[in-house]
Amino acid sequence: MSIRERLSGNEAIATAMRQINPDVFAMFPITPSTEIPQYFAQYVADGKVDTEFICVESEHSSLSACVGAEAAGCRAVTATSSAGLSFMNEVLYVAASSRLPIVLAVSNRALTGPININHDYSDSMAERDSGFIQLYAENNQEVYDNYLMAHRIAEHPSVRLPLMVCEDGFITSHAIENIELEEDDAVKKFVGTYEPENYLLKEENPLAVGPYGISAYYMEARVAQANAMKNAKKVILDVAEDFKNTFGREYGLFESYKMEDAEVAIVLMGSSAGTAKAAVDELRNEGVKAGLIKVRVFRPFPGEEIAEALKDCKAVAVLDKSEGFSANGGPLFAETASVCINMEKRPKMIDIVYGLGGRDFTVKSAGSVFERLLDIVKTGQTGPLYTHMGQRERG
Repeated sequence: MSIRERLSGNEAIATAMRQINPDVFAMFPITPSTEIPQYFAQYVADGKVDTEFICVESEHSSLSACVGAEAAGCRAVTATSSAGLSFMNEVLYVAASSRLPIVLAVSNRALTGPININHDYSDSMAERDSGFIQLYAENNQEVYDNYLMAHRIAEHPSVRLPLMVCEDGFITSHAIENIELEEDDAVKKFVGTYEPENYLLKEENPLAVGPYGISAYYMEARVAQANAMKNAKKVILDVAEDFKNTFGREYGLFESYKMEDAEVAIVLMGSSAGTAKAAVDELRNEGVKAGLIKVRVFRPFPGEEIAEALKDCKAVAVLDKSEGFSANGGPLFAETASVCINMEKRPKMIDIVYGLGGRDFTVKSAGSVFERLLDIVKTGQTGPLYTHMGQRERG
């Protein structure tokens, strides 16, 4: 039976961690994820978990400790944000290529510079090709639910990849919302225990770990890792189906909002989706066939499925909350546009970079995007492919 509670996103993650009771939590604090280990430290002090709680000297060390723990057959977790995730960069690739299903909570925060502690996706997008599965959440309920599903996905025998559970820094991490928690025993039953048959440091099967991968073998290892990421798509859906049957809440690779007959649509991620949905509702009341796609799973990217959802649209705007510095738009646009390239009938498509460093995104902001899309439908001209929204004019 679900329990009504009021929690921040950070406390929701810490609560899920407590219910799962991982073997190891290696921590180093950084805003805005600091509260996650802070809450968990209290659970340790109160005897509510028997997790080995390791305080280390840096984020590089926290993920390194998780690598060692997972290699020894333990279930290991950590949390970070922004520069902390960047500092983990080297070890992210070690964890993924070693096929260690660490679950990493990320409270997304802008990267320097200038230094900024507010939200955008520049930190996790900078690591999008590290080999981690990435899940994103619109609100605190989704943060909690994503975390409950994370270990099942990461530890699946056909996947065995690390996973980031991403929440919007401050917007989600610190805002308090009503959410439904599940009973501790129900969570433990759903997630299950972690008893891998094989792990890197298994005493009965000694082997060398991390040797030089010569060219005759390196590519095979990378292809195996890439295939595991492909496998993750089905596993994510299977785990979501079991989650729905167990707890009653439904998830997919992305959410289609009023897309059945949509002619103009926005593609975006995270908490901004709630704001954009309000704009969609207003336009629908005016007779405009507007819709929205909220991407939940960025890695593996659900390309075929998103292309199918967009096929009947006339114009689409992808909203990127990180700057790609490619001079052609952001990461979400690159992924979305690439999967639409071979469609026989594809929509006009533009990219808008917005919300950097926590810049506000309002219902009016979303409405202005739809106004531009309607103008594209009317004129057949997209105008600039890639623009920024909300920046102050110099003068």
